[in-house]
Amino acid sequence: MSGAPSRVLPALAAAIGLLALAACGAADVRTGETRIQAVNAYGGDRSAEGTPQPGGTLRIGMDREPASFDPTVQNANPAAFAVYDTLMRLTPDGTTQPYLAESMDTPDDGRTWRMRLRPGVTFSDGTPLDADAVLLNVQRHVDAPSTPARTAAQSIASMRALDPLTVEFALTSPLGAFPAVFAQPIFAGSLGMIISPAALEQQGDAIGEHPVGAGPFRLVEWVRDSRIVLERNPTYWQQGMPYLDGLEFRPLSDTESRYASIQNGDVDVILAAYNQELVRALQNPDLAVYYGPGDSGELLYFNFARAPFDDRRMREAVVRALDLQALSASLYNNQLVPAQSLFGETSPYHSAQATQAWPAFDQERARQLVAEYRAGGGSTAVALKTTTARGQFGEFVQAQLAAVGIDVDVELFDLARYSAEVVQSGDFDLTTTVSSFDTPFPPVQRLLGTGGSANYGTYSNPQVDALLAEAASTGDEARRDAAYQQVELVVNEDLAVCWLSRAYLATITRTTVKGVDRYPSREMFFATLWRSG
Repeated sequence: MSGAPSRVLPALAAAIGLLALAACGAADVRTGETRIQAVNAYGGDRSAEGTPQPGGTLRIGMDREPASFDPTVQNANPAAFAVYDTLMRLTPDGTTQPYLAESMDTPDDGRTWRMRLRPGVTFSDGTPLDADAVLLNVQRHVDAPSTPARTAAQSIASMRALDPLTVEFALTSPLGAFPAVFAQPIFAGSLGMIISPAALEQQGDAIGEHPVGAGPFRLVEWVRDSRIVLERNPTYWQQGMPYLDGLEFRPLSDTESRYASIQNGDVDVILAAYNQELVRALQNPDLAVYYGPGDSGELLYFNFARAPFDDRRMREAVVRALDLQALSASLYNNQLVPAQSLFGETSPYHSAQATQAWPAFDQERARQLVAEYRAGGGSTAVALKTTTARGQFGEFVQAQLAAVGIDVDVELFDLARYSAEVVQSGDFDLTTTVSSFDTPFPPVQRLLGTGGSANYGTYSNPQVDALLAEAASTGDEARRDAAYQQVELVVNEDLAVCWLSRAYLATITRTTVKGVDRYPSREMFFATLWRSG
């Protein structure tokens, strides 16, 4: 493998044809009806939008309050892509391309990687983004045991500056997907968001609240639970950008309030998380929608660390008890895009065997499994903990599982408490999440690998771990595809999680917002945004 771009995003690349065709929706696995359609998954057609108009501020509604701007801290922070540009970026054709970096290649099939940085790039504080800055930032991930980029950081045996603009990474073993970890958002685990060394020295542990990057905007004000205010970075490396004078991010955790805010013009953009927003926005002529379902999606975590879901029979009972058609009708406007596997059907990583291995809806069989478990002395009372936005979903699951003999206590938390007190502490029997990703490495390791930072249910299978390592290491596309297909099959056989639907992570804007450039996971590149009129 040499300097040629590595293919790390083939699942979505294979779907690009679908993204351009309005008629290509996702089909319901049971009824054959057309469901929500992918549309402009990677952003708009900037060549057709006219000449960008400079100036103005965009107001952006987020679904939660970020925890930090520090890439070593596990959290979701959409404003981070405005403060930091990533060294690499993922593209719709399935490659990893240089962005802040100028190039990245390997002379020895993935054991050693050399990254060349663009000359003349500075952080917003005027200090240079050079090889030493990259080394310092990557070392922070190596030293931080809880970084979301732990999988990638642990693969580094050594690193050094070959010259002021070139960094060499020597890995513990070949890793063909290594460039992708420099293109990820914070929540997926990114080595590519680089903080000014001067700011790190000055701020220390407070850097997460006072970030300094080389992105298109710089932080002016952060009032927790109210707003994050950013202004244009006048020394930005892409000449003439950003077009906007500023951005204001607002946490709007209530789904109905968030959609009302974009509908009535209180905000210009919302980062939508749920089906309700997406369905309504697609029908609203005053709004533009950017959406692609991607892989993984909405799911239930089983807690493998305690009864009853350490027993496969009870996991299977839950899967068989949930009627996704009824769920679609009651909560998803008959627009649920069902998921039965880790990867979507268009992905080269998907196999029909995995779908065949997934248990079908069968309440009678679910009752039998619950009865068997109870006959052995097991308790079938469980706690489902989720966010306040998922209250109706919790009630649906409660009713469905009660019909097969599982007594569910639903507990609701705001997002901040949910993250800290539920998923990160492992204090649940069942819980919900959305785990859409843009490329399988490292997110699949994080979700399903032993000790993965997003593996909140503590699922563990040595065979899956070995397959994930093989998929990440090889530069051979056929071997990578086969390894991920096998991962998908084993995970479905184990019932590692309960798949529900593909994700609904959309970007919804007023039609006056132009220049949208994004990943299907909702992460946006803000330099190109502008507003007309």
